[in-house]
Amino acid sequence: IVYSVHLLLSRDDITRVIRFYQHGGPEVLRIEDVDVSRPARGEVLIRGKALGLNRAEALLRTGSYVETPTAFPSGLGLEASGFVEAVGDGVKNFALGDAVSVMPPPSMIRWPAYAELVNFPAELVVKHPPSLSWEAAAAVWMQYLTAYGALVDIGRLGKRDHVVITAASSSVGLASIQIANVVGATPIAVTRTAAKKEALLAAGAAHVVTLAEGDLAARLAEITGPHGARIVFDAVGGPIFEPLTAAMSLGGILIEYGGLSPEATPFPLFAALSKTLTLRGYRVNEIVGDPVRSATARKFILDGLASGALKPVISRTFPFERIVDAHRFLESNEQFGKIVVTV
Repeated sequence: IVYSVHLLLSRDDITRVIRFYQHGGPEVLRIEDVDVSRPARGEVLIRGKALGLNRAEALLRTGSYVETPTAFPSGLGLEASGFVEAVGDGVKNFALGDAVSVMPPPSMIRWPAYAELVNFPAELVVKHPPSLSWEAAAAVWMQYLTAYGALVDIGRLGKRDHVVITAASSSVGLASIQIANVVGATPIAVTRTAAKKEALLAAGAAHVVTLAEGDLAARLAEITGPHGARIVFDAVGGPIFEPLTAAMSLGGILIEYGGLSPEATPFPLFAALSKTLTLRGYRVNEIVGDPVRSATARKFILDGLASGALKPVISRTFPFERIVDAHRFLESNEQFGKIVVTV
């Protein structure tokens, strides 16, 4: 079978991809026909069925991401699900027709997921549980790897811990709530207004604190008691840094993985000193790029998916042709969970 697939793809095939030629709003995204080559050694060619959207892709599109295109046009995208169309030399664990999803690559410019056919390194490809739909499978790896890496791998979240989760209605926020419940911790969701409060409680948050309530530090202290929250998992930064750290426990750790606030982020000097806090930047690549940590994370996530303890929350789906509308919705902050594009 492998021989015949290689023969079939000995020439380039045409596929539709989503690219952009300049930084800007969602309207810069274009759907184009391009050649896709057969997979290189160690790669798997996947025929996409669904794409998971992430804030990182909007940041790359606007020129605000940690990675920047060196030339245009540039592809983008970090997550996809589909079935194996072909395998490159040296790939032994995948066969034609396998249902798979992909973990986020170290560079979405080098391995962009927004396409009908995509080549990905075999080590980033996972056979997902057959019970998952294509849409759910495309909504797994970025959110759960990000949350697991921060909370379990780095934070060592445990049963007696309170964990504060900002941007709680995002896909990573909801994944964090689910993982906190799996390990027996107490998840405290922080959100901007009361509009999503009931949905967050239904999604497993033990407490919901809204920034519109006012005194964030006082509300968190009321919930966590004199010991405070040992872990804060923040995607926002900005002015809430100080009240977040004020509510933390002695020796606590704040893990920062975003920067959604347009305002400056003050360094909470006195809280950091008096409580001997750890303030740590984090990217999911440090988990994905480490074979041992990645394998442990994958097992945790796959076990959780199989048991139903982890279940991706899909906010809304869009067809491939409406990628511009999907990105507009991504930037609206109206979503609750993951935005998925069907191919």
